[in-house]
Amino acid sequence: MRKLLMTTSALAAMTAAPLQADSFPEIEDLTLGFIKLTDMAPLAIAYEKGFFEDEGLFVTLEAQANWKVLLDGVIDGNLHGAHMLAGQPLAATIGFGTEAHIVTPFVMDLNGNATTVSNEVWDLMRPAIPSDADGRPVHPISAEALRPALEAFADQGRPFNMGMVFPVSTHNFELRYWLAAGGIHPGFYSADNISGQIGAEALLSVTPPPQMPATLEAGTISGYTVGEPWNQQAVAMGIGVPVATDLDIFATRAEKVLGLRADFVEENPNTVRALTRALIRAAMWLDADDNANRDEAVQIISRPNYVGADPEVLANSMTGTFEYEQGDVRPVPDFNVFFRYNANYPYLSDAVWYLTQMRRWGQITEAQSDEWFADVAESVFLADLFMDAAQSLVDDGLAPADAFPFDTDGYRAVVDHAIDGIPFDGRTPNDYIDSLPIGLKGDQRVMGTEVQG
Repeated sequence: MRKLLMTTSALAAMTAAPLQADSFPEIEDLTLGFIKLTDMAPLAIAYEKGFFEDEGLFVTLEAQANWKVLLDGVIDGNLHGAHMLAGQPLAATIGFGTEAHIVTPFVMDLNGNATTVSNEVWDLMRPAIPSDADGRPVHPISAEALRPALEAFADQGRPFNMGMVFPVSTHNFELRYWLAAGGIHPGFYSADNISGQIGAEALLSVTPPPQMPATLEAGTISGYTVGEPWNQQAVAMGIGVPVATDLDIFATRAEKVLGLRADFVEENPNTVRALTRALIRAAMWLDADDNANRDEAVQIISRPNYVGADPEVLANSMTGTFEYEQGDVRPVPDFNVFFRYNANYPYLSDAVWYLTQMRRWGQITEAQSDEWFADVAESVFLADLFMDAAQSLVDDGLAPADAFPFDTDGYRAVVDHAIDGIPFDGRTPNDYIDSLPIGLKGDQRVMGTEVQG
């Protein structure tokens, strides 16, 4: 994968080309929603660095209480668009939860999440985890090490509760993937039971991201999967230990996206192009000079109107490191990726992976053909719109042509670095689903508490 290292001075010299009369945004005043997470950074940077205004847009950024409120705001038109979980447009389009055709022309980032457990659970896990020469836990840590904690809780008659941020979030699917790879069943969904806890050994439920540390400290949950800064916040508070990042579990696929209503995109093509151009420029700035701008980005997003977290906590992951136990700081240069590795291109294979996980756990209740997966992906991840915006930046001298995957067919190469070692080919989703040891396969469906078929 290519890595673009643009100099800060070159980026600073870039100015937007004058807008042609036929390319003025149809709507100039926009309200965009976000959740208080570090990966909302492209929105903040596009605003603070004037990239929105360069494109003729006057944007208001509004923090939202949770992912459902954010999605509803886009659907009902109170928000023109939003920083959205990559799975949300797909789920809405196929009718899991609130039904609406939501699309994306832009991926905000890759990676950026971790799984954290309470100190109590960590103490039960630690004896099962090997140590390196310095006495530190060897990563990646398999969920097999969680088994002693599950057994201890069961002996005490206590449920083992874990938090994730939304039923179709990356976090839910990553947590489930990690648990299942370690032989722990995270539970099924069914048409009649959308708790996701049918047959579960670990009980997963929704907690809004900023509330994760307090909920862990209160003992309501014993672990969670969330984006930053809420894993590093648990470390800073001394209440939890991160045990896996998404780089360990299933790295380098779309994390957050720009979510828009399909009819808004159809009616306002110039506005969507302008939005996409501004966000691409913000993403370029965030990854320029091998992350040289990240310290400034941390100061910007630490403001209360954005993420509102301690800059030192934000900097842990944003500047290429990650702290596990207090004092155990390790380099993780790709924890947050905003532009390199073609991060902003909406790969169809990423969309297909999310759909396979929805099918695996019963959110998609019935088997679907490989063609169905491809068709849904193409209806939601609008790669052509991204490429149009990218080409216009190249034409205007604002980006080099080799910064974008103009020769792609929309599918990544086969992924073979997941924590379970099982390869994923987005072109053959049913073969992939059937290869996973835990989860629905073939024509299986959940009826009541039983898997049938």
